[in-house]
Amino acid sequence: MKTAPHARLAVLPTALAAAFPMAFLALLAASPALSQTTQTAQAAQAVVAPQLKEMVVSATRSAQPIGDVVADVTVIDRETIERAGPVGLADILVRVPGIQITRNGGTGANTSVFVRGGESRHTPVFIDGVRVESQATAGGASWSNIPLSLIDRIEVLRGPSSAVYGSDAVAGVIQIFTKRGEGPFSPSVSVGYGSYNTSRVELAASGSAGAFDYALGLSQGQSEGFNARTIAGQNPDADGYKSLGANAKLGLQLNPDHRIEANVMQSHTDSQYDGGPTRDYRRIADLQTLGLQWEAKWSDRYTTRLALTQGTDSGEEGLNGSTPQISYDKSTISTLLFQNEYRLGAHLLSAALESRRDVFRLVGSAVIPGGAGVLNKDRSLDGVSLGYGWSGGAHTVQLNARHDRDSEFGGKTTGSAAYAFALTPQWKVSASAGTSFRVPTLYQRFSIYGTSTLKPESGRSVEAALKYSQGTSQYGITVYRNRLTNLLSFVTGNGPCINGGPPIVLSNRGCYANTAQAEYTGLTLTAAETLGNVRVHGSLDLQNPKNRITNRTLQRRSRQYGTLGAEMPLGGWQLATDLVMASHAFDSDASNVVLPGYSVMNFSATTALSPDWKLVAKLENLTDKIYQTANTYATARRNLYVGVTWAPR
Repeated sequence: MKTAPHARLAVLPTALAAAFPMAFLALLAASPALSQTTQTAQAAQAVVAPQLKEMVVSATRSAQPIGDVVADVTVIDRETIERAGPVGLADILVRVPGIQITRNGGTGANTSVFVRGGESRHTPVFIDGVRVESQATAGGASWSNIPLSLIDRIEVLRGPSSAVYGSDAVAGVIQIFTKRGEGPFSPSVSVGYGSYNTSRVELAASGSAGAFDYALGLSQGQSEGFNARTIAGQNPDADGYKSLGANAKLGLQLNPDHRIEANVMQSHTDSQYDGGPTRDYRRIADLQTLGLQWEAKWSDRYTTRLALTQGTDSGEEGLNGSTPQISYDKSTISTLLFQNEYRLGAHLLSAALESRRDVFRLVGSAVIPGGAGVLNKDRSLDGVSLGYGWSGGAHTVQLNARHDRDSEFGGKTTGSAAYAFALTPQWKVSASAGTSFRVPTLYQRFSIYGTSTLKPESGRSVEAALKYSQGTSQYGITVYRNRLTNLLSFVTGNGPCINGGPPIVLSNRGCYANTAQAEYTGLTLTAAETLGNVRVHGSLDLQNPKNRITNRTLQRRSRQYGTLGAEMPLGGWQLATDLVMASHAFDSDASNVVLPGYSVMNFSATTALSPDWKLVAKLENLTDKIYQTANTYATARRNLYVGVTWAPR
C-alpha cells in the first residue's frame, strides 16, 4: 500500500528525531544477520549499486570506465548535491575521503579546501572544462563563489596530476560538470527556506530537439547569516550573503561523429565580513566561465577535441554601503586545448597541446603602500603532453609525460606512472609515482608583498592502494607521500620585498618567499556496505602534513579526520545521515593556538509528494556543536532547511 503524501509529512519529525539516530547507532553494532539476502535488500542494492560502466574524465582527460582508472577518484552525483541544501561546494567536498576544509565564517566567506593535506591552491578546479582560479594573494579557486545549485556532477581526483594538467595540480584535481540536455523538454522549479532567514530559488530547463540539445539554469539565494566573529572588538552584526547564478549548455550534433558544444556560467556573490568594532565590510565576487569545444571522431580509432575556454574571477572589497572600494582584483585565464586520442585494441595513446594565458589586474593599497595603485600583469604557459594507457586481463598501466614552458620561469617537465593488478575479480592492488609543480601567482610576485625572484613549487609523490569491490561491498586503503620543495609561504616581520622595483620595507608585516619544504604523508581507509536495506559508508584519514624545516604540522590541518554515514528508506522517506569528525589542529604554522577537535552530525530526508513533486529537508549540526575551523571565526549552529521541487514527468 502506498503512503499518502500527508502521512509522509507526519512521519518526518519522528524519523529525524528518533528512528534514524537509533538506526544509525544500530548499524555500528550490526550483526552479520543484517546482510542476509532478501527481496528488500536486493531492491535496495539495485538502487545503490555502483554503475560498472560509469565514465570519468578527471584521471587522464579522456573518458574511461571508472573501474579501469588506476587513480584515486570519487564521483558525487546530483542526488547527493540536492540533499545538501543551501550550502557551499566545500560542504559537499568535506564528506569525500582525503578532503578537509576551513572557512572564515558562513557559506559566503573565504574558504580553503585541503586535498590530502595539500594547500588549497594545489588543487585546480575546472567547470565544464574551464579552469577557474584567482591570481590574487596565494591563488587557487574561489570556492565560496562556485554555485553548487547549478552543478550536476563532481569528480574528485586525489593525487598529483601535473603530467596531465600542468601547473597547479600538486594535490589533486576537481572537475565540475553542469547538466547536458537530452530527451523532451524538462522544466523544474525548486524553492526552499531555512534557519538564518535563508532562502533559495532555482529554475531549470533541459531537453533536445533533433540534433540540438540544451540545458539552462538560474539560481538565487540569500541568508542573513550569523555573527561570524564573536570575539571582543569585532562588529556584532550578522554576516550574511546574497548570490545569483546562471548557466547554459548548448550542443549541436552535426552528424554521428562530430559535435559542437558551448557553455557559459555566471556567478555573483555579495557577502559580509567584519573588520573591527564598527566596520562592516563587503566582498562582491564574480565568476564567469566560457567554453566552446568541437569533438570529432575521425575513425573508430582516432578522435580529437578542440576546446577554447576562458575563466574570469574578480572581486571587489569595501565598507558596506560606501564607495569607492578598498581593493579590486580580476584574474582571467584563457586556454586553447587540442587533444588527440588513438585507440588500438586495449591500448590508448593520447597527445595534447595546450596554450594558456593569465591576465591579472589589481587596484588598491597592495600595489602602492597607503595609496590606490594599479597593477597589470600577464604571463603565458604552453604545454605538450603524451599519455599511454593499457588494460589487459588483470593488468592496467597508465603513463603520462608533459613539458610546460612558462614565459617567466622557462621549461618544466613532469611525469607519472601508475600500475594496477587484479589479484582476483574482487581485489585490486595499485601503485603510482609522479612529479608536479605550481608557479607563483602574479600577486605573490608583483604586489608589495611579493618577490619577483620567487621559484615554482615542485613536488614528488608516491602512493599505493589495495581495494576490494563486489556488488555493493567496497573497501579500500591508500597510503601516500608527497614531498614539495620551494613551498611558498608568507613570512611575517620586516621586508624587504623585492617586487621588481626598489626594496620596500614593510614594518611588522611580511613577504611571500620560498622558505619551506613540505611533506604530506597519510593513509586513507574507505568502506561502503549494504546491510539489509541500509547503505553504510565511511572514511578515515590519518595524515601528517608538515613543514620539514620546522617539523611543525601545517596550519589548520588535522592529523585525523573522517566521515561516517548511512542511507535508508523509512515510511516513504529516503533518510540519510553523516557524521564529520576532525582532531585538533594548529591555527598557524608559527603559533601554538589550537583549534579543538570536533564532530558534526547532519540529517536529510527526501520524499516524493507526488510523481511531480519532491520534498527535501536538511538538519545540519544536529547537536548544536560550537567549533571553529579558523581561529576567532564562528561556524553555523543547528539549522534547518526545507525545500520543494516541481519537475513534471
